[in-house]
Amino acid sequence: MINIGDNMPQFSLADQFGKDWHSAELRGHKTVIYVYPKDSTPGCTAEACNIRDNYNSLMKAGYKVFGVSKDSTASHLKFATKYELPFPLLSDPDHTLMESLGAWGEKKMCGKVCVGAIRSTFIFDEDGICTEIIRKVDTKNHSAQILK
Repeated sequence: MINIGDNMPQFSLADQFGKDWHSAELRGHKTVIYVYPKDSTPGCTAEACNIRDNYNSLMKAGYKVFGVSKDSTASHLKFATKYELPFPLLSDPDHTLMESLGAWGEKKMCGKVCVGAIRSTFIFDEDGICTEIIRKVDTKNHSAQILK
């Protein structure tokens, strides 16, 4: 589990277009990695669309934004195309990155305990140091949480 002050975990994951993204290439950029449970579900769609609607403000603030879930690149492409998402959605089918972030584990869904992606956001500075972790994500106003 990552904490504030920790380095960004090393990763290499493909986005919805099949482009591989490596953690090392994000050095020099402020980076937002938001973890979400599943493409095209109501909460995940609200979160992605809120980030889409405020993407220019996030870019002006200097952020590169990445969504991460265990969904396939094909699922990500369908989701990103349908909602015109302008940022990469990384496929983490083995949940390696999500586990290293502390965003994979037991959670309650509909009153039942299950294991899966835990909705959360991690903000890193240009040196790859975690500066903020958002665990209580407001899906409809998430970009405001990031930009505060």
